[in-house]
Amino acid sequence: MRRIRYGVAASLDGFIAGPNGEVDWIITDPEVNFAEIWAQFDTLLMGRRTYEVAVQRLGEAAFVRITNVVFSRTLKQEQHPRVKVMPELTREWVAWLKDQNGKDIWLMGGSNLFRSFLDSGYVDGIDVMVIPVLLGAGIPLLPSPYSPTKLKLLNNQVYRSGRLSLAYEVQR
Repeated sequence: MRRIRYGVAASLDGFIAGPNGEVDWIITDPEVNFAEIWAQFDTLLMGRRTYEVAVQRLGEAAFVRITNVVFSRTLKQEQHPRVKVMPELTREWVAWLKDQNGKDIWLMGGSNLFRSFLDSGYVDGIDVMVIPVLLGAGIPLLPSPYSPTKLKLLNNQVYRSGRLSLAYEVQR
């Protein structure tokens, strides 16, 4: 069975974006092998705002070699033919997705979508790239409410730039 892994970059103080969605503090680190990271996945799940930022930064062409699912109640499928637009998250759909043959599934960006998946018990792993920057405010890695989730460290790597890659398994 495939696993859903939340993959995200976060500041040292736990934010995934600035107060207005700024991500300019997340810069490419030549030591990080992004091709190796992307090779672990064949499906990408994201919310509308993350999708819109990705299209702005990478263009529509970035969505051709991987299955992309965007959760949105406002996007129209016919206007976004390179992605599957899902208006809601259902247990049946997640079970079907995880049961398909393939690689792991990357839940990308979007703390609210992450909260929905985590609260529903769908997240199997959490991969955080801690960027050595303090933002002081912004979009938190995990929004309220208080609801502790136990994690088991699977792997970690420290980069010369000060970045820290952490891979956890969600404990059930």
